[in-house]
Amino acid sequence: MKVFQTLAAFSAVIASAEAFAPSANLSSRVSTSLNMEAEIQFVKGLKEKVVPDIKLTRAVDGSSGIATFKFANPNVFDASTASQGEITGLYLVDEEGEMSTSDVNANFVNGKPQSIDATLVMMSPAEWDRFMRFMERYGEANGLGFNKA
Repeated sequence: MKVFQTLAAFSAVIASAEAFAPSANLSSRVSTSLNMEAEIQFVKGLKEKVVPDIKLTRAVDGSSGIATFKFANPNVFDASTASQGEITGLYLVDEEGEMSTSDVNANFVNGKPQSIDATLVMMSPAEWDRFMRFMERYGEANGLGFNKA
């Protein structure tokens, strides 16, 4: 009887472990996400084609940082993209996932939108590192470099 209880318990552990095991098609999901290019979006799913001017500041102790983005005449203002949706934030999307901020402001001249300013606040060294990994990917995808001030 003791052997039967042990086997039953072992079978239950194996069955529950299988529920958390990778599915057979894991490799196709991973390879798809690894091929994803880093991109910036204002409307989810709509890639912003204009490359922004980005300024970074970081606390002396490295505990926090701020990235300020300035987009001159972004394509999200184009009439052809109006049907895609409204600006809901700034989304930095890459193979690791998404970072976002709702601190987004449009600038108008003579009643017409000209630029967008956005601020992303990073409250920990881990968030800063994650942002820098995104920027490396975004820079590679858009032929950009990094210049220290």
